[in-house]
Amino acid sequence: MERVAAAAWWRPRPAAGAGEAARRPFSSPPAERGAVPFAALILFTFVSVAAPQSFVPALEPLHLALITASLAAASCLLSRLTRGLPILGFDVEMRIACALLAWTALTLPFSVWPGGSLEFLSGIFLKTVMVFWLVGHVVDSVRRVRWVLWTLTLMAVPLALTAVTHFASGEYVLNGSHGEVRRIVGYDAPLAQNPNDLALMLNLILPLSIALLLASEGASVRALLLSLIALDVVATVATFSRAGFLTLAAIGAIYLGKLIRRPGRGWAWAALAALLLGIPLLPPDYLGRLGTITDVDADPTGSSQARLGDTLAALGYVSRHPLVGSGVGTNTLALNLERGPLWKEVHNAYLECAVELGLPGLVLFLLLMRSCFRRVATVRRASAGHPDLREPFFLAEGIEMSLAAFALAALFHPAAYHLYFYYIAGLAVALDRACARARRP
Repeated sequence: MERVAAAAWWRPRPAAGAGEAARRPFSSPPAERGAVPFAALILFTFVSVAAPQSFVPALEPLHLALITASLAAASCLLSRLTRGLPILGFDVEMRIACALLAWTALTLPFSVWPGGSLEFLSGIFLKTVMVFWLVGHVVDSVRRVRWVLWTLTLMAVPLALTAVTHFASGEYVLNGSHGEVRRIVGYDAPLAQNPNDLALMLNLILPLSIALLLASEGASVRALLLSLIALDVVATVATFSRAGFLTLAAIGAIYLGKLIRRPGRGWAWAALAALLLGIPLLPPDYLGRLGTITDVDADPTGSSQARLGDTLAALGYVSRHPLVGSGVGTNTLALNLERGPLWKEVHNAYLECAVELGLPGLVLFLLLMRSCFRRVATVRRASAGHPDLREPFFLAEGIEMSLAAFALAALFHPAAYHLYFYYIAGLAVALDRACARARRP
């Protein structure tokens, strides 16, 4: 069976005749399994993030995301069945995800729009959980985790270049009744279609790129990654996303704190110097936009005031419907019932869960997030200080930072059922499982 004690993968496991090698933190890397599902997963990641079908119309009818995800799922399922492994595995995270999925299905009869909830469940959330399962089981080695991080880092390039290009060329969308604030056009892909989602994607990928930078040793590779990280930061600023700024600032502050306490603290001082030199280069209206974070009434577009009202309405709805909520995908309708037909959704993933699935759904979502944090923190703590575990340490740290970035950004994004969190959560499970496989004799 494939079940392993994931929390103790670093402990020595003596084997007959193994001698000193059995006491090392890692044995030789295990054989990777399932080349076809892994390749299909990489293609699915490319199609979902870079969205080539949006720029090549001939690809649109092919439904590349559906084809690649189906191929990855079918081949992974066949591989596990032929090896006599359980389909879902024994991971507690998968059990929580399935419990959340089951609770979502059980609340369908109580939805304010059962048909819409069923369509959302089958069309979005079920597929998201499937991708979470795929990432956790197909990415079965540290090398494959590194591959996925490189894929995401490179896929962020067209997103970031689009943001910078739109800002430089003046491709804006005017916000507010009189066009008081100009925002760039987003990237033409479902996960980054508006500037706020674009900033979220860049912020989730940024810690993964930093992890690759810290784990790499070649000067040319580090130079490439530094340039890509700088591009991501500039692009995030170009989105004028307030949530994007807060998340970016949190990532920078936490990494600076970590690097300053380490021997190679030159990276921290270099990053701090670059930050200080970059402040005068900020767009003229950017600081004014950020000022509305603390002064809601100063927002000329009215979006801060509207989101505050939506938050209060969501809290009111949850207080009156704490058990089952309005049904998955229907928080807009629930808020219409609470404060009038404004047809706006709550921009908070936690409240999104609470409004639609009640407090039990929110608790399951938080439990899943907490379990994924614990998974990757286990790898980070266990590999700290081991020279031969340098790469797992930095990869774990990057994934943990990406999870933290989502946990903060989720306060401002209706993204409880989409790939943003579940893909990174799958990587957290995958890295711990990969380390466990590598340690088994």
